[in-house]
Amino acid sequence: MHTHQPLIGKTLTELQAIVSSLGMAKFTARQIAEWIYRKQATDIDEMTNISKANREKLGTSYYIGKLQPLQSVKSSDGTVKYLFPTSNGKHVETVFIPDGERATLCVSCQVGCKMNCVFCQTGKQGWQGDLTAADILSQVFHADYFDRLTNIVFMGQGEPLDNYDNLMKALEILCADYGLQWSPKRITVSSVGLKKSLRRFLDESQCHLAISMHTPIHEMRLRLMPAEQQYPIADIVSLLREYDWTHQRRLTFEYTMFGGVNDSPLYAKETVRLLQGLECRVNLIRWHRIPDVGLEEAEDSRMASFRDYLNNHGITTTIRASRGQDIYAACGLLSTKNG
Repeated sequence: MHTHQPLIGKTLTELQAIVSSLGMAKFTARQIAEWIYRKQATDIDEMTNISKANREKLGTSYYIGKLQPLQSVKSSDGTVKYLFPTSNGKHVETVFIPDGERATLCVSCQVGCKMNCVFCQTGKQGWQGDLTAADILSQVFHADYFDRLTNIVFMGQGEPLDNYDNLMKALEILCADYGLQWSPKRITVSSVGLKKSLRRFLDESQCHLAISMHTPIHEMRLRLMPAEQQYPIADIVSLLREYDWTHQRRLTFEYTMFGGVNDSPLYAKETVRLLQGLECRVNLIRWHRIPDVGLEEAEDSRMASFRDYLNNHGITTTIRASRGQDIYAACGLLSTKNG
């Protein structure tokens, strides 16, 4: 375990406090940020526009701190899954998905997950800790793919809004002028709908939002997703209707389909009833089997009928292409239970 503190994951305000405590000029903080986030420095000594004396001061208690993946595995479709260490001695999985000119990184926010959705392998792992902002950003800044990234989705291991402060620090750094200066429209955050944190996110961020719905019917969602008990999907949709989705920010509902469970015309009709008049889209997702879960994959014809019904009733709906299934990198398959 490293005894120094990582500089990666620090906001400009935090860097200003650090340089002030070390007796450095305030502008040095922005120089440090530029080296970490734009120039991809891996060592403090690379910061050549900072005096040697100040670099030595900084190095007494801090280091860059970008964590490197321990291994990677590549799918037949080009998807690559990486295993990253975390600051609490655990591991998380991160997935890079190249697709023509688009390249998406699926980032984790927690080791395991508290939500324990029946159909998700990550939930079977239980919750083993939040990732720090440094842990989160280390996944983004890996040299294998960093220069190719066009989009980031916080849809890896864990519930992002359950690690709100570290998520928002990472988002600030990704979008701020001292950081990567990314448009928030390149970033999507996924959530089951933790209502209090969700409202904060909607008020404090302009990133896209994806809600894990999976069924519009309370009783069925409760069977599949324990979070429905505290955060009913009807309440979440009611909250979302308070916000304007007609311009910049995009709202998506993720809907994993299970054969004979949530793929019938009844569920299509109830989805339309729930979402009617809300500017949004729906992603239908093929379920990928995990051990000891008695669910079945939905037939392609049922998914197509469901998609067509929603589209015909004014809700833009697509069937998401499955990527990385052969390396257990597809939706719901990430886990480091034995890592």
